[in-house]
Amino acid sequence: MAVRVNVAPTMLRWARRRAGQSTHSLSGKFPKLPDWETGRAVPTMRQLEEYARATHAPLGFFFLSEPPTEELPVHDFRTFDSQAVHTPTPDLLDTIYLSEQRQEWYRHFAIRNGEPRVAIVGSLSVRNRITEAAAYLRDALHFDLSSRTGYSNWNKALSGLVANAEDVGILVMISGIVGSNTHRKLDPREFRGFSLVDRVAPVIFINGVDTKAAQIFTLAHEIAHVSLGESALSKPDLSQTNVTDRTERWCNSVAAELLVPLESIRDEYEPRNRLTEELNRLARYYKVSTLVILRRIFDADLISHDNFETSFSAELRRVMALLAKKKSTDGGDYYNTQPVRLSKRFARALISDTLEGGTLYGEAFRLLGSKKLSVFEELGQRLGVA
Repeated sequence: MAVRVNVAPTMLRWARRRAGQSTHSLSGKFPKLPDWETGRAVPTMRQLEEYARATHAPLGFFFLSEPPTEELPVHDFRTFDSQAVHTPTPDLLDTIYLSEQRQEWYRHFAIRNGEPRVAIVGSLSVRNRITEAAAYLRDALHFDLSSRTGYSNWNKALSGLVANAEDVGILVMISGIVGSNTHRKLDPREFRGFSLVDRVAPVIFINGVDTKAAQIFTLAHEIAHVSLGESALSKPDLSQTNVTDRTERWCNSVAAELLVPLESIRDEYEPRNRLTEELNRLARYYKVSTLVILRRIFDADLISHDNFETSFSAELRRVMALLAKKKSTDGGDYYNTQPVRLSKRFARALISDTLEGGTLYGEAFRLLGSKKLSVFEELGQRLGVA
């Protein structure tokens, strides 16, 4: 006989709403959900377990009498229409928790192997001038204009900035899904990135669903947060011109200056050219997106605010159309994608340490997001770990 569980209806409603689901969307799998939510019926233990998985809620929460208060483990700098965003989704929370678990493993690994502290962490403050802070980070990351000539385009430059950030000790994870679950896609409207600061294992996570144009700016923005020595959840927006928070305003300015120095863009900009032509030319020169260039042209007072807003909207639509077209034709290789999701620095360390006996295979499989030995071995070969 099936064991039924007396669950408070308010907890069932909380889990559904927390997951952004409606009664209708879940009724196919749980036809008695309306009765559960009104207390006219109660689920079996198996049904409750399935409901917990469907709503991405911890099973233990359903035995509470009222919903828990879930607080973000990092400072929330996100805004939407100048209003703070307060309620995190299960996808965001699970992504942060998984990143923290990987960071915790790497922290112990780094200390055990005598890795030095990461110099960038906490090296700056908001009292530093924007140009000086950007110049320092540009030099530390080897990402000045001359070094970018080796990149064929700004997509390659983004990969180069990621690699350089990892070379100085920052674990950079770029993913559009929760863990390895391709059915749980992250929403860039909720967040674009976050940083988890640690002296030996700083982590930057970038929402991979976002446009590449947004990703390179978000990465630079989160690097600025790391340089301040603070963890942060962010939703930086190149179109925003009235950021009120001092820290976010500083990070936005440093990120923009790091990518495209203001004095340089003033020298390079040719007002006689058509704006679209100039955006493409300067994007090729600086190896950044046209949206970053457009923002810097505005910052340099080379176009009006009205012209910026109109041009930014048009350019964003064009970029999004190109992205949609590219997604419809691209396949993707798991063994190329997964190391980027995990951080190549993290994945190499974990696989190497497991092969040397420092980490159990079960723990490695959990952190890698795969239970197959063949996947573990193939990832190791792709990453050059014998």
